Amino acid sequence: MTDGELIVDLRGRRIETPDDFWDAVSGPCGPDTINTRGIADVIDSHDFLVVHVDGRGLFDGSRREGRAPAEVFDAPQNRLIVHMAA
Repeated sequence: MTDGELIVDLRGRRIETPDDFWDAVSGPCGPDTINTRGIADVIDSHDFLVVHVDGRGLFDGSRREGRAPAEVFDAPQNRLIVHMAA
């Protein structure tokens, strides 16, 4: 049985590297997330995973390595939402 959405809001956190991202996600999503760079049992128990990040640092749009974490998220079930500054 699954349980709705798991929302992980990382806005306001400094994320400069892929390791920073996986470290931040591993807390609410389970340690297997960082160890396997994939989806953990906690995430599998939900219908959807939505991760919010600021559009700066790793996700400012100019860094190729910022695209790699997004490839783990298979929309529409799992989404990485980058919030750009207004």
